[in-house]
Amino acid sequence: MTDHSVEKSPVLAIRGLTTVFKTDLGQVNAVDGLDLDVRAGTTLGIVGESGCGKSTVGLSIMKLIPDPPGKIALGKILFEGEDLTRLSNKEMRRIRGNKISMIFQEPMTAINPVQPVGEIIAEVIRTHQKVSRRFAREKSIEALDKVRIPSPDIRINDYPHEMSGGMRQRVMIALAICCDPTLIIADEPTTALDVTIQAQILALLDRIKKDLGTSIILITHDLGVIAENTEQVVVMYAGRLVEYADTFALFDNPLHPYTQGLMLSVPRLGVNTEKKSRLNVIPGMVPNLLSLPPGCRFAERCTHAMDVCRRSEPEISIRDENHLVRCWRYA
Repeated sequence: MTDHSVEKSPVLAIRGLTTVFKTDLGQVNAVDGLDLDVRAGTTLGIVGESGCGKSTVGLSIMKLIPDPPGKIALGKILFEGEDLTRLSNKEMRRIRGNKISMIFQEPMTAINPVQPVGEIIAEVIRTHQKVSRRFAREKSIEALDKVRIPSPDIRINDYPHEMSGGMRQRVMIALAICCDPTLIIADEPTTALDVTIQAQILALLDRIKKDLGTSIILITHDLGVIAENTEQVVVMYAGRLVEYADTFALFDNPLHPYTQGLMLSVPRLGVNTEKKSRLNVIPGMVPNLLSLPPGCRFAERCTHAMDVCRRSEPEISIRDENHLVRCWRYA
């Protein structure tokens, strides 16, 4: 893929990433030949249905794919010019949590439940920076303050179960920013939170991006979150990138039939509310990654499918500047 970053090299450049999982029934390519760039100080959204491979992208960047059964089979993950796929586990620990941080979906499974939150954050700081316990504690209080947790000097002694879901998610963000990372990967950071808290968390991430100059990869299935909080979008389907564009261009003119279907499936106020009107759905099911059909992976669900779509898989086409699509209609 051509480098579409106009001003400078991207913070992260993924080229041909293929992440596979071996199962008793065969090999699954959870991410299949992915290319993308993340520009400095911007948010890139990755969107798609459950099982499309978007979370696997985040885990691949962090090199947290469980081996076995999974592994990065092909491709490069270039972070600040360094190929992460070539680094050892010891070398990755220098980067993971320090230069690249990840905010996971469920805080209660990602945070140690028997440690006060302040100790958890301080441990991360002391792992990456040679500082005293006292200084690490002060930085932990500062991190909690940055994520707008009230009375951080007191709440630092709280255990995760003593906090609400929204507060625990803020602790996850504090963990992610405590070492001033260059890149944050946020995997469904607002899942299971109510709408008000969701908006607060997303606003908090945006403020951190602007204050610290951090780049963010926002992984979600929610197009509304993508529209409001990203500068670029990758749409994934069955392990493949199917569309890649600046956010405004994607919502103004979605090209791939799958992207169009996703947008039509979003409920709109005053639309689809009459008794006889039904919400638009994408027909059919996501193909089994163990036995993919020949041709385009979306062909069986596509209302625009042609004979060629069922015979051979399309390559990426460049439509306009910064707008890529994998579809025979634009080849």
